[in-house]
Amino acid sequence: MHSLAARYFFEVATTGSLSAASASLHVAISAISRQISALEEQVGTPLFVRTARGMVLTDAGELLLRHVRRTQLETDAVLQSITALKGGGHSTIRIACTQGLANEFVPATLADFRRQYPDIRFRIWVDRATQASQRVMEGEADIAITFSTLPAGGVDVLYTHSAPALAVMSENHKLAHRRRLDIRELANYPLALTDEHTSTFRLFQLATNMAGIKLEPVIFSNHGESLHGFVRDSDAILFASYISIGPRLERNRLVAIPLRNPEMRARTVQVQVMQGRVLPDIVKEFVDFSIQRLSQTIAEAPG
Repeated sequence: MHSLAARYFFEVATTGSLSAASASLHVAISAISRQISALEEQVGTPLFVRTARGMVLTDAGELLLRHVRRTQLETDAVLQSITALKGGGHSTIRIACTQGLANEFVPATLADFRRQYPDIRFRIWVDRATQASQRVMEGEADIAITFSTLPAGGVDVLYTHSAPALAVMSENHKLAHRRRLDIRELANYPLALTDEHTSTFRLFQLATNMAGIKLEPVIFSNHGESLHGFVRDSDAILFASYISIGPRLERNRLVAIPLRNPEMRARTVQVQVMQGRVLPDIVKEFVDFSIQRLSQTIAEAPG
């Protein structure tokens, strides 16, 4: 594929119109249109549907866009490697993760990895699971580490494991000595819950619906640290995966107790990368390192 045609195609595909691509590339619309038409003739099928609101990718166009993104990322990786051979530049690993993983697991993993590779750089986005996956699909992030209640589409899942939500409370709580709990037993205690965009919220809703009860949390927040502090200093209970909460249990005098309700186990933690992408060596090292740490953490979780 001619590099100029690929470049023009990519810009139209990502901006959604010839005029926006023209403004971005500082190239005449007619020149971009000719390249797109030539490319469609070369592949033998339309790549866009022309509408009044812009250019919409066909299935063939979506397939080609994924190929172009992979090619660009692999070219960038080769150029970074060449720069490194000359003793300049730094590799950057771009990570998208969900909120629960951003509090403890991801920062600790980055710190440990950087002890082995002190020249590495990181870029982190904290997103909803769907947005984290989207960043990987579009090549903005190299890896997504997410909690998910739905099958992942459009990405390669290199690791997946059950990540149940546990009941987390002060070690002095009246229920702290229990080995397992049912969500119905929490009705007499204040509950702290993450917001409606999180997998924990969805599990909580599903579990209470299946139990036929209605529990109203006394505090909602999109900031996990606020919930942890509230629970530490009260008789409240929050819900979190051991991967999210494990390292801070002892230092914050908290305990995490499994729930019998199967709905609270209906999610996984996943490591995702772009479909079909050949990962740079340093990214592959980080993916393997992250998977190893996840496996170790999960092995420590209460059963």
